[in-house]
Amino acid sequence: MTDLYIVRHGNTFDTGDIITRVGARTDLALSISGCAQAEALAAHFSHIVPKGFSRAYCSPLLRTRQTAEIILEKSAAAPALETLEFLREVDYGPDENKPEAAVIARLGEAALRAWETDAVPPPGWQINPDALRTAWRDLFHFVSASSERLPVLIVTSNGIARFLLSEITAFKTRPDSIKLKTGAYGIVRALPGSTMLTAWNVRP
Repeated sequence: MTDLYIVRHGNTFDTGDIITRVGARTDLALSISGCAQAEALAAHFSHIVPKGFSRAYCSPLLRTRQTAEIILEKSAAAPALETLEFLREVDYGPDENKPEAAVIARLGEAALRAWETDAVPPPGWQINPDALRTAWRDLFHFVSASSERLPVLIVTSNGIARFLLSEITAFKTRPDSIKLKTGAYGIVRALPGSTMLTAWNVRP
């Protein structure tokens, strides 16, 4: 049995900034508030995961790497940070780095609602849901088969994290949204042949 802490990176915008839909091709650093969120996660995990993590993964994007590095700086055990390509955010195609009003104008609210409630990709977005679900399933299997029992840290993006939910076989907690908020995390308990969601959208 191994617990995986699935973390969404911290904010990339602060109050007053023009917020855009930041995807796979927009490599922003954490904002001031995003760094504060990562620091809060680091302090939180130093208490609830006192022995640290056995493994740590992030995407190739700077915002996930920075979040993971800040967390690991305060971890009792700081494994080498590994990069997994599938953890990269969705490529939003023609909507990449566009203000939300422009995205809604192109797609319509119904298409975005289907994405936020059922993970149905809107037209033009570059994403393979089946491949993402398989990647999560394979990672859960790999972790559950390992002899290591310390938790695993995974830092990813909102668009990617939601696809792990379809690979959960039991729920200790039921998520009220498939969206993982910035600076929040969920916990997946991986056992051979099964997975349990024990927490979702926890913010320190």
